Amino acid sequence: MKALMTSAALAALMASGAQAADLRMSWWGGDSRHVMTQEALRVCGEKHGHTIKAEFTGFDGYLEKLTTQMAGGTEADIVQVNWPWMPLFSRNGTGFADIREFSDQIDLSQWTEEQLASGEMAGILNGLPVSTSGRVFFFNTTTFEEAGVPLPTTWEELFEASAQLKEKLGQDYFAFNGVKETAQLLVSLQVTQMTGKDLVDPETNRVAWTVDELAEGLAWYGRMVEEGVLQGHEQEAGQGNVNLFEKPDWASGKIAGSYEWDSTWSKFADPMIDDQVLVPAKMLVRQDAVTEGVYRKPSMLFAISKNSANPEAAAEIINCMLNEPEGIDALGDSRGIPASAVAEARLAEAGAFDPKMKEAHDILMAAEGPVVSPFNEHPTLRGAFLDTMEEYGYGMLDEEEAAEIIIDEANRVLKGFDS
Repeated sequence: MKALMTSAALAALMASGAQAADLRMSWWGGDSRHVMTQEALRVCGEKHGHTIKAEFTGFDGYLEKLTTQMAGGTEADIVQVNWPWMPLFSRNGTGFADIREFSDQIDLSQWTEEQLASGEMAGILNGLPVSTSGRVFFFNTTTFEEAGVPLPTTWEELFEASAQLKEKLGQDYFAFNGVKETAQLLVSLQVTQMTGKDLVDPETNRVAWTVDELAEGLAWYGRMVEEGVLQGHEQEAGQGNVNLFEKPDWASGKIAGSYEWDSTWSKFADPMIDDQVLVPAKMLVRQDAVTEGVYRKPSMLFAISKNSANPEAAAEIINCMLNEPEGIDALGDSRGIPASAVAEARLAEAGAFDPKMKEAHDILMAAEGPVVSPFNEHPTLRGAFLDTMEEYGYGMLDEEEAAEIIIDEANRVLKGFDS
């Protein structure tokens, strides 16, 4: 058996041209991800004749460790990177190796051009999306059916449905949820649908929206609060700012919809009581929308160190984990529904995904919108957006003032990443 394995490894090396290599891979995750990733590294290493040392930890502390390694050029050959960190490590696209240089080792055709673009910095492909996540609408069909109201398909229908829910079921019923990060993304969704633009213009690295456009999005959110479609900051604060999936009103159907990550389906469906039924739904759009404005991003990326002594071997291992049967089966759904088309198809055929989560993911992937910049999730930029929205929600600012502050603060952050 050992001779057979050696022959297979030699054959693989001869076919690829890569030399046997000792590699390192770093990632974060929980116990199940650690176990499945180590198995993937084992089977892919055996297949391609490489050995890979596993370096794994929980999420806490991973960024600090990676920052130290990147500063010293001691990062692993294969690095799992959180998408919002890309500007921190590779603002000019030179922080990691250019994956397009390893197209002989990695089958890039398994990703769409949009998916590949989401892993680019300054036009250079720095990371391969391991899985794709984004925001999808969830509605409680039980609540709408009790009120005799059809599920909304447009924003105006949502306003109409909200009024009917309150009239027929009570004033303490809300058609939707929108606080914290969700509130910010709802405003962003409105402005993106209106303009066809993401928050950040990739050409200028500045906010792509005008003050008037963002003010209109904020005013729309204010209307949702005023008309009781959702609870505002003041009401939420009075209830202790509890997570939506932990609220009794969500579990019982008194809050009947939200805009959440597709990958969190179970987190929001599991708390339902009394046979409440939650379903994913297609994007709600404005009447004048120029795009659906989907917020879709890589949940994480695999990158190759620019300092790797064996980048071709590292590329072979990445391709094996993401595109080849041995690696696909070993990794399974440890990082969500894979972005690689061949991996998603293989795991779907094996019944590896929750059907409703897969339905939510399919809705996400079918929707259209501009490529989303990782700067949307820069902590300082997002913090300024959220803090200003809170001041707007408490009536301390009007929508024009809030829009000016958000754009000024965002541009200040973006300016710090100029070449």
